[in-house]
Amino acid sequence: MTKEDIFQYNKHVPAKLDKPFVIGVSGLAHGHIFGMCGALINAGATLKSVYESDPKLIASFLKRYPNVKVVDTEDEILNDPEIDLVASADIPVERAGVIQRAMRAGKDVFVDKAPVISLEQLADVKKCVKETGKKLFVYYSEFIAVEASVFAKQLIDRGVIGKVFHIDIFAPHKLAPETRPAWFFERDKIGGIITDIGSHQLQQFLEYTGATDAVINSARVGNYFAKELAKDGDFDDFGDLTLTASNGVTGYIRIDWNSPKGIGTWGDIRVTILGEKGYIELRKNCDIGTEEKVTNRVYVCTDDGVFVDSVSGKVGLPFFSKLIADCRNRTETAMTEHQTFRAIELAIEAQNMALEGKK
Repeated sequence: MTKEDIFQYNKHVPAKLDKPFVIGVSGLAHGHIFGMCGALINAGATLKSVYESDPKLIASFLKRYPNVKVVDTEDEILNDPEIDLVASADIPVERAGVIQRAMRAGKDVFVDKAPVISLEQLADVKKCVKETGKKLFVYYSEFIAVEASVFAKQLIDRGVIGKVFHIDIFAPHKLAPETRPAWFFERDKIGGIITDIGSHQLQQFLEYTGATDAVINSARVGNYFAKELAKDGDFDDFGDLTLTASNGVTGYIRIDWNSPKGIGTWGDIRVTILGEKGYIELRKNCDIGTEEKVTNRVYVCTDDGVFVDSVSGKVGLPFFSKLIADCRNRTETAMTEHQTFRAIELAIEAQNMALEGKK
């Protein structure tokens, strides 16, 4: 294989919608809401209205979306017959409630990760989905909103590295505590580090392995870098886990809140996917040790050599167009309901195991 054989691009370009797809927003607690709305708008959606009780968060949202209608209650969004989908990045512990209220009002839902923070909340949401027939989409952004991640899946599907047998994911994040609200440091509000940012990684693991299930072998959490923020031992800045997929693929995932400021981005996120004929490495946000600032860099190593390219602007983000199509057609092309739920379930299982080990 040559570089041209490996780096074949067929960029996803959203098709023009034949009729409006309208979204309303309830809850702006996490900044991911900007990426969620922006990607949907790029896919053709229309942002109509927003509800949020914090005026500072509303003011920030209006700077990005000045034409959105601000409403006084969530019910105004839920009862609006024009709105097809409710998007939410509320405080994590509140997201299960938003999901259920929206679905029982007849809306599909797109919620930030983690969509729930406990197995009890997950059971309630699953029950609601079954009873209402509405669709739940989760912003597992490190896969669905990253071109390098999307391209890696294409490489695997094309057999470039053969059968996958192991995956390593390293996902350090920058803490910047001065920018974080108080709830961020309370486990009963966010579920813990594995439930929160670990759910991203577990979704990727299921996606790249092609497995429908996995078992958590080991998990741990700890506070190593930000001890002054660990009120009553409630905040962990490090977590890792090992797991085995139902098809035998093994994995290691490490997450932390210790990205140094010097790297110039919020995290040096790396994924290494080992296959029988080679491996893929993703350097999503930066490629330290190189002079140029680059994102979405993909390394492919096979017997034929080492091939490298930045795929920024070359792949596109098909998830969001598929989300709209799934809402319209009641199909399941963006992400399966099973994977959506199993990723967060695995994250909560790992978080619980880690907390038990801490005791």
